[in-house]
Amino acid sequence: MEFFTSPIISTPHAFFTRKGGVSPAPFSSLNFGGSEDAPENISENRRRALLAAGMNPENVARLNQVHGNEVCTAKIGNQTGDALVTKEKNLTLAIGAADCYPILFHDAKNKIIGAAHAGWRGTLALIAKKTIEAMEKLGADKNFIHAAIGPGISGKNYEVSDEVIKRFNDEGFPNYCWKKRNLDLLEANKFVLRESGIAEKNIWALGRCTTEDDFFSYRRDKGKTGRMWACIML
Repeated sequence: MEFFTSPIISTPHAFFTRKGGVSPAPFSSLNFGGSEDAPENISENRRRALLAAGMNPENVARLNQVHGNEVCTAKIGNQTGDALVTKEKNLTLAIGAADCYPILFHDAKNKIIGAAHAGWRGTLALIAKKTIEAMEKLGADKNFIHAAIGPGISGKNYEVSDEVIKRFNDEGFPNYCWKKRNLDLLEANKFVLRESGIAEKNIWALGRCTTEDDFFSYRRDKGKTGRMWACIML
């Protein structure tokens, strides 16, 4: 079982790789869903991974992700949206991804967490800002919120249409977020976090590209791929 953690988040959390599960190729091996893999494989992968990260596989809030900016107050089971927030202890928030960026949030002082899924549409729709605002409604203070960004597709490997670049430009994103038609979602999300009042010292990024062998990549694998999870729990 292989996962990464952030030095700035002090509650149980994990950015999982694709290694350590039971799924056969092309979903080998730690596939959390979103594919033609057998449901029993996905369930076993989730169980093993969460236990390895110190989380209860029975207490998980997850999402039908729709590439928008809807933030849900987390509850056990499945909801529709692209971010979750909670102040409930022992409830794991889970985000699935395979090129989009997972972002985990933690306000240790006020004991509130969040998790967001940021593809280009969600990034453009300011999903990170919406998550911070939802955490504030639960009592969080942006001065104490730490944000950790997991693996996602790097700018050099993410060519998009001219229309997508224009939309980012029109919405006021700085032009260092793209080079010609290559969009840097990591820099775009860091920009949103800073604009939302998160201090630079409270932002951390893993800096790994999902086109690397350790990860699932929707683009690299032309759609036939698994999903990784990023999880956080109070």
